Amino acid sequence: MHPSRRGASIRGALPLALALPVAALISAGPAVAAGDSSVTAPEGAKPTVVLVHGAWADASSWDNVITSLQGRGYPVVATANPLRSLTSDSAYLAAQLKAIKGPIVLVGHSYGGAVITNAAVGNPNVESLVYIAGFAPDKGETTAQLVARYPGSHLTDDPKAPVPTALYPVPLGGGPTDVDLYMKPDKFDDVFLSNRVDARRANVLAASQRPANVATNIEPTKAVAWKTVPSWFLVATDDRTIGTQNLRFMAKRAGSTTVEVDAPHDVMATNSGDVTDLILQAAHESRPSLASTGANSRQAAVFGTAAAFAIGSGTLLVARSNRARRRT
Repeated sequence: MHPSRRGASIRGALPLALALPVAALISAGPAVAAGDSSVTAPEGAKPTVVLVHGAWADASSWDNVITSLQGRGYPVVATANPLRSLTSDSAYLAAQLKAIKGPIVLVGHSYGGAVITNAAVGNPNVESLVYIAGFAPDKGETTAQLVARYPGSHLTDDPKAPVPTALYPVPLGGGPTDVDLYMKPDKFDDVFLSNRVDARRANVLAASQRPANVATNIEPTKAVAWKTVPSWFLVATDDRTIGTQNLRFMAKRAGSTTVEVDAPHDVMATNSGDVTDLILQAAHESRPSLASTGANSRQAAVFGTAAAFAIGSGTLLVARSNRARRRT
């Protein structure tokens, strides 16, 4: 959404770092539809945003985010994460990324964060990583290890259980580890949604969940993109799947630009505007970031005497300084 007072002048000099991003937003180009095979970005176009879902979800979880990004002229690809193993899922995504021309903002939710961490390594087009309540493992770490690092996850109430108690296994016949894990329907609302959506919606999401193979939890990370690629991190403060403390630990370790949002693990279901806002920040790295560790994503920062602008879910947020500015 474009500012309604484009002609307004602010007393004093508006820093160039603020003026340029606002001009870029006003002149946003037309939306580009993304296909499944490859996306070619015209010269000077916006980066392609690639969205990677995690376990017990699918690409439709990004629907509201996709609508907002496409409305701002961003080409978007919401990939179908296979959820078979960290190695094969990362290779699958890496192949998709190679087919995309131009800069990429790579976004991962939940287990999708582990996938983007591995898949982005060696691809110079990936300019930003965005973790949405996602795993950001270091080399040699598994997602199971990270969930167990600090308390907060409701996946299990028995740490010694071979399978987390909120899940149930479906053996596939290929060996003891060839098992799909589903979240129990009666646990889904608490663990994934923190009881923050209506029961009907929670039941639909539980019924349509996609299972994750055991290998997604036990395979170690082989490559770590966040050590070389700038990253942004959304910490859900009521995350009962990975655990909020674990998210904070990973965000701090990665040196990510971080926002905290009062939301469940499935933050797209409750706070899609916050998710969109952080992706936009990652796509506009040159403009002053409104994100800061421990800050809510709706919070605006004050830069001297200038007004700071941030784009939320179709809403222009204006932070006013204590000094008077001229009104139009």
